Amino acid sequence: MEAVKGPNKGDNVNMDDIDPVEQCLHAARALVLADLAAREVAMAEVVSMVEDAVAHRRWWVEQWPEGRAYVAGLVAQDVQDALLERYGRWPLCPVCSSGDPHALDVEPEMGPDPHWVCGKQGVVVAPVGGLT
Repeated sequence: MEAVKGPNKGDNVNMDDIDPVEQCLHAARALVLADLAAREVAMAEVVSMVEDAVAHRRWWVEQWPEGRAYVAGLVAQDVQDALLERYGRWPLCPVCSSGDPHALDVEPEMGPDPHWVCGKQGVVVAPVGGLT
């Protein structure tokens, strides 16, 4: 049982007391922000896209709590789609050095433990949140 400091001096917050939906949403946000920062695209407007995706997935996971394990991959895909519409492909594949640049895919599309994968080579590049 892990405790963290609460908002008032001396208050401890038990991590078990935090709503599991909020835990998964905060974790998904952190993982996607880590990937954006690793690829140096975590500008304010892009972070707003993450917040929009998290807000959208909050409703989704409240309706289907068993889907908490899928939220990180879904938020990553939502942000990837939003970036494609405004800026272009993200994250670009570091595996393929020739041919047209292409984005990594999130696999499984809807499942636990999502990873960034080069769809052309079938190579796992990193877990969501683990891009470098």
